[in-house]
Amino acid sequence: MSRILIVEDEAHLADGLRFNLEAEGHAVDIESDGQKALDRLLADRDAYDAVVLDVMLPGKNGFTVVKELRGAGHYVPVLMLTARSRPADVLQGFEAGADDYLPKPFELQILLARLRGLLRRRQWMLQNQHEHEQLTFAGKTLDLEALELHVGDKAYQLTQMECDLLQYLVRNVGRPVSRKAILEDVWDLQEDTDTRAIDNFIVRLRRYLETDPTKPKHLLTIRGVGYKFVE
Repeated sequence: MSRILIVEDEAHLADGLRFNLEAEGHAVDIESDGQKALDRLLADRDAYDAVVLDVMLPGKNGFTVVKELRGAGHYVPVLMLTARSRPADVLQGFEAGADDYLPKPFELQILLARLRGLLRRRQWMLQNQHEHEQLTFAGKTLDLEALELHVGDKAYQLTQMECDLLQYLVRNVGRPVSRKAILEDVWDLQEDTDTRAIDNFIVRLRRYLETDPTKPKHLLTIRGVGYKFVE
């Protein structure tokens, strides 16, 4: 049985989600305030297996909650719900550290399927801590299941989106990839949007990968195109 925290201030929606998740055998708690949800999650880091997090909340909004959660080193899977489904808002959620998102209104079966996927991945990680799929390059190792990048004796915890982007670039080694391709292939966003969020992801990945992030040797900017990974 998994324990799930629903952070949603619309009572009818929160109660409906709890009813359906409990019908699937999960234990469910509800919190309607962003700050209180953050305090609860940080007070007991092993209390929940996943979080369903709305963006528009009293106290602190969902973007701030997940950003501070990740900043505190807490990587419980987060499925973000947003009434603002513009690509820029989706990327803001990913940049903050969300693992998946759903725009409102959503179909219940889609939410349940997305949540099952996050829970399966978390369970697999717990059961196979020493059998992870890995990519090794330039003396560094990307653990695709643990979402960790190992550089020398350091291990950096990545968000799902950081891991997906780095994996995509590494698998396209030596090949320039456009920002448009990243939006479509990594984040499944088909619309035009502000690509500065991608640039912010690259800045963070350079901090992990590069000896001197201001003079990158692995994650290169291709002016007018996008980026290229060089091993």
